[in-house]
Formats: sequence, structure tokens, C-alpha cells
Amino acid sequence: MNKQVFALAVCIAACTVCAPPAAAQTSVTLYGVIDEGINYTNNVGRGHVYELASGLAHGSRWGLKGSEDLGGGLKAIFQLEGGFDLNSGRLGQGGRLFGRQAFVGLGSQSYGTLTFGRQYDSVVDYLAQTTANGSWAGALFSHPYDNDNTDNTFRLDNTVKYTSPAISGFQFGGTYSFSNDTSFANNRAYSFGGQYTYGGLLVAAAYLQADNPGNGSNGAITTNDAGFVATRLRVFGGGITYTFGPATAGFVYSNSNYLEPTANGYLGIEPLVPLVPVTPPGVLLNSLKYQNFEINGKYQISPVLFVGAQYVYTMETYEASNGGVKPRIHTFGLMADYNLSKRTDVYLQGAYQQVTGDSTLSILDYAFIPGTQSPSSTSKQVVVRAAIRHRF
Repeated sequence: MNKQVFALAVCIAACTVCAPPAAAQTSVTLYGVIDEGINYTNNVGRGHVYELASGLAHGSRWGLKGSEDLGGGLKAIFQLEGGFDLNSGRLGQGGRLFGRQAFVGLGSQSYGTLTFGRQYDSVVDYLAQTTANGSWAGALFSHPYDNDNTDNTFRLDNTVKYTSPAISGFQFGGTYSFSNDTSFANNRAYSFGGQYTYGGLLVAAAYLQADNPGNGSNGAITTNDAGFVATRLRVFGGGITYTFGPATAGFVYSNSNYLEPTANGYLGIEPLVPLVPVTPPGVLLNSLKYQNFEINGKYQISPVLFVGAQYVYTMETYEASNGGVKPRIHTFGLMADYNLSKRTDVYLQGAYQQVTGDSTLSILDYAFIPGTQSPSSTSKQVVVRAAIRHRF
């Protein structure tokens, strides 16, 4: 991988030196975000941990994006964006060089954009912006296991995406992701969504379906990129935010349905079926469903300081071959952010999760806040983070 990065740097340098001066209608931008902080998390295994952790309010990243004017209001566009862990220098998203985004396409103010490559789905593009984690708070404020992908746990490979222009405040779009397999429907995905804005009002909705997510290395959602590995994933939801003066308030509902889930990327090899031998051998998990109800709010105290809060009530339905149970999950989050400059800020976050109600007798009975090292040893978990973030 180091050879790949070196080759890319040499190529960029060579193009800069050898290419003729760029015309005014062509642009290429280098950009990035570095997010680094100290976390305290309780109940990690059977103890607590203090750690340096990278990329939670914003995923640490660097990227290149550009456009070329083709005339007649049409332009060619591209974006290459890679995530990384600041503390180890490792690439993110399963070791991909451009794991966050990698696409090329055509754009028009009149007709919208059509792009091809590794891209975000419509849940991320439209619904996520109405959640706290998808707009101003980041990973620690995700819904349990990021079950609806509003924190973009996974991206879609082999994807064609269309995004419409804004028409009187309304915009829509959709994606189709090829399986790249002789079995056309194996590990394919598609999504669509839309939004309406008027003054301080934003209303958004989206739908996503993926067949066999996490199965194989060539499809839409590969094994080293998936949240839940399952036979089928369906997510739909809607959200609304309203900004009035310095305050913004929001409500979000999302529904995630996993058919025959077998594993979860956050949990590694931990099984989702019962852990103790209280049922006959061969118990299978038929389906796992989450309904997330979120309220969030943000208040801009001054031009350089805001505070925000979130509460999520999650109804889980665990349907196994020997019966079903319905746990409940409560998630709370608080955040304060202070800008030192236009590009650098410091922030403080706290999140708390508690699992209540029925027991699944599996790893899912333990609280787990995405972004922490591992699930709690109990039904409760707390994490506190102090961090600095720089944009370039």
C-alpha cells in the first residue's frame, strides 16, 4: 500500500510539473479533515479505558476533487477521498486508498449530476442530515450499531448515482449498485430519496435495499465494509429539522430490517445468536429489526460556540427460530463545540446508552456505542471525548 501512495504522489507531482497551465474553467482541490481526541469509556470488557481516538465527530480524511467545463452548462467532475487513522497512520474503510468516495461523472445545473464509482447511498445523502450524528455530532451519536447507516458505516461499490438539480426547494436522487457477479442480484443495492427546503425548514426521506450485504468481495457492500452481514437489508425513514434564529430542532424516524443476519462488522466474530445453551442446538436468527425515534437540538450561543443534545429511543425486534423478543435501547448525547478559527475547533462530547426490556441472550444484550473499542460488559455504557478538529 505504501508503494501505491508513493506512486500516486509521484503522479500528482509529475502532472503538476509537466502539464500546461490550467485553463480558468478547470479546477482541482486538495482538502481534508483531521479529528483527534482523548476518549474515556467505561465497561470495556470488564474495565474502563482512556485512549487516543481519531475521526469521530468527523472521519479523518484527505481527498482530491475537481471539475472541467465542457461547455453548454456541462462539466466533468470527480472526487477521490480516503479515510485514515491518525494514531496509527493506517488507511480506513478496510484498507482502501480511497475508501470514503471515488467517482467520476458529468454535472449540469439544468439536468443534475450522473456519477460512477464508490459512493454514498440515498440514506446518507438525504435522511442522515436530519440526524445529530449525520449533521453536527458524528459517530458517538449514531443509532445502535448504526443500523440505518445514517453514519455511513458502509459505502456502495460499483454504483451509478443520479442527483437532480434543486427545483423550487425540492431535490431528489437515487443509486443503483451492481453485483459484478454472474448472479445479477447477488450483493446488489439500490436506494432513492429526496428533500424539501424552505427557509429554515428541511424535510427529507430515503429508502435503501441491499441483497446479501457483506457477502463476498466484489458486490455493492463487501465483507470488509458491511455493518450487518445478512441475506437482505431494508432501510427507510424520514426526518424534519427547523432552524429559527440561533436554534435548530429535529425529529427523525428510521426503520431497519435485516433478514437472516449472521454477523456485524463492529462485533467481529461475536455471534448474534444466543450465547448460552438454554435452547436446542442450531438456533438461527430469522430477522433483526430496529425502529429508531430521534429528537435532537442545537443552539448557536455565539458565532464561535454551539451546544447540542440528542435522545434516541430504539425498538429492537429479535426473531429467532425458537421465538422472538423485543429489547429497547435508550441513547443520549451532549456536545459543545468552540471554534478557535475558521478551520480549527475544539469540542467536548458525552454519550450514554442503556439496553432494557427483553433479553436476547446474545451479545446484543450489552450496550455498545459506535466509535468505542468494544461492547460493554453490562447493559450500560458511557463515553466522554475531548478533541480538536482541523480542516484544510
